[in-house]
Amino acid sequence: MNSWKLWVYLQTTPLFWLTATLGAFLFADYLARLAGRNPLVNPVLISVALVATLLKISGVEYQTYFTGAQFVHFLLGPATVALGVPLYRNLEMVRRNLLPMLAALLVGAMVAIVSAVWIAGALGAPKVVLISLAPKSVTAGVAMAVSDGLGGLPPLTAALVIATGIIGAVVVTPLMNALRIRDYAARGFAAGLASHGIGTARAFTVDPVAGVFAGIAMGLNAVVTPALVPLLLPLLIR
Repeated sequence: MNSWKLWVYLQTTPLFWLTATLGAFLFADYLARLAGRNPLVNPVLISVALVATLLKISGVEYQTYFTGAQFVHFLLGPATVALGVPLYRNLEMVRRNLLPMLAALLVGAMVAIVSAVWIAGALGAPKVVLISLAPKSVTAGVAMAVSDGLGGLPPLTAALVIATGIIGAVVVTPLMNALRIRDYAARGFAAGLASHGIGTARAFTVDPVAGVFAGIAMGLNAVVTPALVPLLLPLLIR
């Protein structure tokens, strides 16, 4: 009985869910290291599964969890801004590849928005879901703000962003190998553009150059996609 009372007390304490989130990720990252950073052993996917299982077993609602772990959400903004550091350190390399990067950025951002909304619309998804889905390829803090401003559901957008990042991080290395793309700058830029922070983290584990260009793509996409989504959605949603 005493242990049950302790559990009831702890799960209402904000720091408990923050600690549980960090603990789940550290354990998942340990498993990923044991697996040699195999893309299938993705630490974000594992930690999400662990936290979701804990919430299900304990019967705690998501809002209670988010209240405790929202400091992690707050850090998404500073983490995105910090991507300016690798951009500055590799400014000369970026300048040499500026035109191809800008072309890839614009095309990639448009394809990410249009393909997701068209496919979901063809499958009968309601308007609010289409709006929530449109900014899925940018980091969660930016995507949730875009979704909220356009009438979407920010929690749904956050879930879609995480799913997009996990899928991208899992498939990016096998896909690039299958396509025989050896340029790590191109591989990293594609990963960061399509799967934001989670893809960027994966790129850094593969190659430092890939990680740098993934971070650049993620940062630039966080500027381009919020500008494109309000322009494209009226054309995509009738």
